[in-house]
Amino acid sequence: MRARAPGAATAVHASAAVLAATGLGWTGWHGVAEPVVALAFGTLVAVGELARWGALPGEREPAPLGAAGALAYALLAENAGEATTHGVPQVVAVVTAGALAGAVPHVARGRGPALDHVARRVVTVTFAAVCFQPLHGPAGSAEGLAAGPGHALAMLLVLALTALCDAVLAAVLVRARTGYPFGPLLREELRSLPGIGSAVCATGAVMALGTAVAGLWALPVFCLPLLLTQLSFRRFAAVRTTYRQTIASLARATEIAGYTPHGHARRVAALSGAVGRELGLSGPDLTVLEYAALMHDIGQLSLVDPVPDGATALLPAQEQRRIALLGGAVVRQTGVPRAVAVVVERQADPYREQPLPARIVRTVNAYDDLTGDGGGSALAALERLRLGTAHDHQPEVVESLARVLSRGGLGPAQPG
Repeated sequence: MRARAPGAATAVHASAAVLAATGLGWTGWHGVAEPVVALAFGTLVAVGELARWGALPGEREPAPLGAAGALAYALLAENAGEATTHGVPQVVAVVTAGALAGAVPHVARGRGPALDHVARRVVTVTFAAVCFQPLHGPAGSAEGLAAGPGHALAMLLVLALTALCDAVLAAVLVRARTGYPFGPLLREELRSLPGIGSAVCATGAVMALGTAVAGLWALPVFCLPLLLTQLSFRRFAAVRTTYRQTIASLARATEIAGYTPHGHARRVAALSGAVGRELGLSGPDLTVLEYAALMHDIGQLSLVDPVPDGATALLPAQEQRRIALLGGAVVRQTGVPRAVAVVVERQADPYREQPLPARIVRTVNAYDDLTGDGGGSALAALERLRLGTAHDHQPEVVESLARVLSRGGLGPAQPG
């Protein structure tokens, strides 16, 4: 059994707390260098955190403006042509103070930022500042990088390393909560970098470079494109959520008509998603799996008489295949990706001829049919599935289902 790794999350949280306390303590003891600049960037981070109002579940970066502002301060070398001297501890202190100030209204409404989010912000910004600030401080050993092409190259390298650091942290924290394999989680985080991640990095770099030339007036000018991008992303996320809700409502048609037990499609979809992550699926593959699991029984609407308790897994193979083909024909009319219809059509085929999502849906559907809304024995159901691994169920899928169930089922919901 693959266990969770809460120690990794504790280590990240503890590291963030130590870094934040050190930065605040050092800055409080030595005083704030360039207080106007520090105030401007701290305010930008706070405003970015405030912009989390109405953030939708599943957003990979819930406060992109705050992340860009924090990154820009870590990469800041000059202000209107004059070298800055704030250093790494002050970067950590300003970002921590800004993040906490922006979180106050959320906490007051009982929707404070997750500890993982704050820890990632502190550790990632510290990493960027440690890599970049020594190159431009008074004791910097690479003064040639302070201007010209070297400055841009150093900034690009730090941005790439920081993005990788943040992706690794995110994967570690998700694995600690869920126990899902680290490799697929990391791949999913890396795949998201060309999206909002690249916009955050680019905006942070442009704000730092713009401030170096034009001063603090560059901040409101260069943060506007990211703010508009954030609004557009939320509209897209809202449309995607509405689309998912529409699919879920369509899937409930079999329940309303009395063909399947209440909650069957939702249980199969949730458990299939957990098994899919256990087997390494991520991104679009998980979306296809979710939609197919929700609509896997839609073909039953074509039957004259309902299957007892909707348990298609107990029907003869030929009848199962007929219902699956009918379901695929219906799904093709809904506008979902073609891959979803393929999974629905092939869920009754021998598992060696199926794509992985169809194998998962078939096994999880059979498990839910056998346990019958909690009325059957999970151990007996798993044993029956294992007996069918010669033809009906892939052994790896059955064992992954067993591991998910041994951890308590579904675990925390995941983004994206």
